[in-house]
Amino acid sequence: MIADPTGPPTTDGQPGDDTPSRKAAGPLAGVTVVDFTQVYMGPCCTQMLGDFGATVIKIERPGSGDLSRTAIPDPDGFDNPIFLSINRNKKSVVVDVRRDEGKDVLRRLVASADVVVSNFRQGVMDRLGFGYDAARALNPRIIWVSGTGFGEQGPFRHKGGQDVLAQAYTGLMWRRQSDDLPLSVYPTTFCDYTTGMHLVQGVLLALLARERDGEGQRVDVSMFDSMLHLQMQEACMQMNRGFEVNWARMPLCGVFPTLDGAVSIVGAFKENPLRDICQALGIPDLSLDGRFATPEDQMTHRTELQQIFAARFAGESTEHWIGKLEAEDILCAPVWTMEHALAHEQTSTNGMLTTMRHPAVGTVRCLSAPIHMGRTPARVYAPPPMLGEHTDGVLESIGYSPGEVGELRDAGVLG
Repeated sequence: MIADPTGPPTTDGQPGDDTPSRKAAGPLAGVTVVDFTQVYMGPCCTQMLGDFGATVIKIERPGSGDLSRTAIPDPDGFDNPIFLSINRNKKSVVVDVRRDEGKDVLRRLVASADVVVSNFRQGVMDRLGFGYDAARALNPRIIWVSGTGFGEQGPFRHKGGQDVLAQAYTGLMWRRQSDDLPLSVYPTTFCDYTTGMHLVQGVLLALLARERDGEGQRVDVSMFDSMLHLQMQEACMQMNRGFEVNWARMPLCGVFPTLDGAVSIVGAFKENPLRDICQALGIPDLSLDGRFATPEDQMTHRTELQQIFAARFAGESTEHWIGKLEAEDILCAPVWTMEHALAHEQTSTNGMLTTMRHPAVGTVRCLSAPIHMGRTPARVYAPPPMLGEHTDGVLESIGYSPGEVGELRDAGVLG
């Protein structure tokens, strides 16, 4: 069954000693969020808010809903795993925002809410009639949060934002382990996720400020800014020394195939890490070799050095080398598949797996929130909503009668 807000979370475990009966309501209980977001950046933000107790009302378009409902072909259609992964603890309201009657519904919602979150291109919320000035006129305490690709000003303000474009525009895609490797797309949408977490931070900071002075405010976050900020060390070095930092090119770091997999090593934070790596590999101390005597020498002769490492790693199993490296206190890890990582005891011990009972697709397994709080933990209150599942209930909660809801549905305003 779906967890009740007053009961234990439907998770496979959470760290901490507090019993469910002693856990307080979520820290965001009582906060209402009107959620215009879709795809990934915005929904991962609003799911995090919902996980910690906020009431999240997801606004979806008639007939199709959030674009992620149809992002991939899947037997479960609108309720596919991509959508389910980032939309739990939300209520789905289907309303045609182009219709005057639909705008009236949204005005009532915004007037009674604490937070509005969107991730459209610059200007879209204004054209819909729910930009910051319009929202503030309805509700002076509103916290209006916008996630865009490039920001509200500047030459790219009208461009659509997307994870791969952010990788390309901000230097992330250009930096790679070796110049002879082709430029490529990073296989996980970490730009969307990082920006979504910055949106969460913006919401929380604005709520804290409002608690102190009673005033709402506008919060703007862009994927472009988030990805530049992700590279703050590299950017500071570039601007002040004209030097490109590339952690993947550090001579004592790398990924090396073994007989049955691969090992990743990080030779750092030690007086002479090269000596200790050589000890683990059972080869002569290369730090005594003039080619590799200093970090600068090691960088100059990085290819030769890593060829020596690679030849040695290839001769034994991953487990063998992990044991040898850990014995010398070298930072190392086997290269796992996601399937292996999800099945490992550490994942379940950390409380990172949760199950939900969805009315259409049955039991759904997915990841929990990564923030573990002893007294007010993240919880799964409800599975991701079916399209329009909560339209009637939400409208009645803001003053519409059942008859009025029926009339709006008959008129095609509601889905």
